[in-house]
Amino acid sequence: MTGIETMTQAANSESFYAGALGRISRLMIVLAIALSAAAWWRYGWRVALGFAFGCAVSYLNFHWLKRVVTALAERATKPGGQRSSGGVVSRFLLRYVLMALGAYVIFTVSPASLYGLFAGLFLPVAAIACEAAYEAWVALARGI
Repeated sequence: MTGIETMTQAANSESFYAGALGRISRLMIVLAIALSAAAWWRYGWRVALGFAFGCAVSYLNFHWLKRVVTALAERATKPGGQRSSGGVVSRFLLRYVLMALGAYVIFTVSPASLYGLFAGLFLPVAAIACEAAYEAWVALARGI
């Protein structure tokens, strides 16, 4: 391989891996819809509703976590004035308060839905596993 081919391949692999967060977000939406429908068919509407709510909470949690990490990274790498990190920390803690509140409401309405909620909270894990499998397949097929 020449130096130009190596640099081109490195640029291609870098752009491919840079798109991972976007693909994970889209996979979360697709998996939430497909698995909510499967839960409705297999376990009924209460569990499916809890699962859909758990998916929504985990999707929001994933995006809020991305924003918090980005804000903390910018704060750590930017020279200049000291910005307060109180807002970043309060948003970080608010995520867990909202998840606990949602679990409490679902538990009081229908305890059976709580199982679906907990299963839905694992949505990012399923999306990341799908992304890892896709990246492995692309690496083997294209040699990235």
